[in-house]
Amino acid sequence: MNKQMTPAQIELLQQSSIRPKLDTRPHPAMSIAFVVFLVAGVLFTAYSLYSDIESTTVHPTTWVPFLFLALALFIALGFEFVNGFHDTANAVATGIYTHSLPPLPAVIWSGFCNFLGVMVSSGAVAFGIIVLLPVELILQVGSGAGFAMVFALLIAAIIWNLGTWYLGLPVSSSHTLIGSIIGVGIANELVGANGATSGVDWQQAMHVGESLLFSPFAGFVCAALLLLALKFLVRKPSLYAEPHGDTPPPLWIRAILVLTCTGVSFAHGSNDGQKGMGLIMLILIGIAPTAYALNRAMDPSLIDSFQVVAADAERMLAAHSGGVAAPANPRDAVGAYLRDRQMSPDTISALAALSADIARQVREYGSLDAVPAQSVQNVRNDMYVAGEALRHIAKTGQGSFNTAELASLGKFEDFLDDATKYIPDWVKIAVAIALGLNTMVGWKRIVVTVGERIGKQHLTYAQGACAEVVAMATIAAADSYGLPVSTTHVLSSGVAGTMAANGSGLQWRTVRNLLLAWVLTLPAAIVLSGFLFILLRQVL
Repeated sequence: MNKQMTPAQIELLQQSSIRPKLDTRPHPAMSIAFVVFLVAGVLFTAYSLYSDIESTTVHPTTWVPFLFLALALFIALGFEFVNGFHDTANAVATGIYTHSLPPLPAVIWSGFCNFLGVMVSSGAVAFGIIVLLPVELILQVGSGAGFAMVFALLIAAIIWNLGTWYLGLPVSSSHTLIGSIIGVGIANELVGANGATSGVDWQQAMHVGESLLFSPFAGFVCAALLLLALKFLVRKPSLYAEPHGDTPPPLWIRAILVLTCTGVSFAHGSNDGQKGMGLIMLILIGIAPTAYALNRAMDPSLIDSFQVVAADAERMLAAHSGGVAAPANPRDAVGAYLRDRQMSPDTISALAALSADIARQVREYGSLDAVPAQSVQNVRNDMYVAGEALRHIAKTGQGSFNTAELASLGKFEDFLDDATKYIPDWVKIAVAIALGLNTMVGWKRIVVTVGERIGKQHLTYAQGACAEVVAMATIAAADSYGLPVSTTHVLSSGVAGTMAANGSGLQWRTVRNLLLAWVLTLPAAIVLSGFLFILLRQVL
């Protein structure tokens, strides 16, 4: 005689009938295509590197730099690999759990959109993170300490991301990377002798941290409000219902959810892909400065404009120097200002002299492509230090410049950034392939957490759409301001917000674990990367 099922058993049966089939094995042709694209990406990267280095007039006499370069690029692309299946699983979770897209087509489509997002990115986010690093390590990234910096922060970020992925916790790769950078900065300051090294640019760190801190709250509140507004404006019961079995939603609902999945994936690629690009550029500048320290593709016709802007900047800086003579080594004086954040009497005069020296060198060489190999690193470091000093002066208001003068100095800073902060197309393509392909690997753990373990009830069509619209808009806004933001935090908190607004209830155990991981990510990454930096600095 059959026993009568309990309400809990009935609910479990209903949930299992709604739950998407996540264990579908890919067709062999898909696996072959994955391997083909991966191998093509590796070969394309190797060929591009070889072509760029071969086109320079100075060639390495040993294979050791290439071994370091290969290892560093492997680790940097490994970070993007983990980022791919750790973060972008969030973008497909709502589409999969509303049956708008089957799992495999969803992750393939998301990977393609991530690829496109990386390719159209501006690079502003990449260098917004790089400026958090100690300035002397950036200027000497090819040294043992520079390699220790790059390896420590990347390995720490990968370890933490893999650990949280294994536990099914959607933790932010951006949050982890920022923590790793801060850890390296603190460790560099601790091991420096007599305060001769710099630590963290805390002002920039706070600026970046605000975007990471604000994003989860924005996701929760905005998604909740959007759902409530949608309920008030669109009174269509089917929009607020759970899926029926594995039946896809009505076509118009499905189109909306596919569109939001597309938008989140694209926005994620345009924002998160840049972090790997910035670190790869640091690696290339350190190991192959002749090929990558300066933007040799910069249009030579801009040199005349550069001279005019540089002359205006030098004149304004000299006028504000108070007649103080420039020091013998202006770059060191400006570097000390960047390290200590304290303006001394000769800071402005040193910056004026450094600007004049930069203009003179560019005028003599005629174009960046004509800068001799032995001078490339010095010219690049002069430009980088001057640009960062101008950026900091504009941010802090030091130097008593008026609005028109700051605008003119800003033009000079833009020219310096164009010369030193650029990303070759092949770097974008390599990161895009890494992020796009690896979206299709290891995505299930995070998808299950977002789709099943945040709310007590199954995700509805409206909840999925609201969470993704908010995530897409938040990431796009952050991208336009050159700020890193967490796809994971925005989307998972958005799902939680819609559950709360809908009265669906939250699984507090999951919410507690997410909050705990969010709180622990920064200190854990700081400690791990700081320890690795000190260890690797001794080894290298």
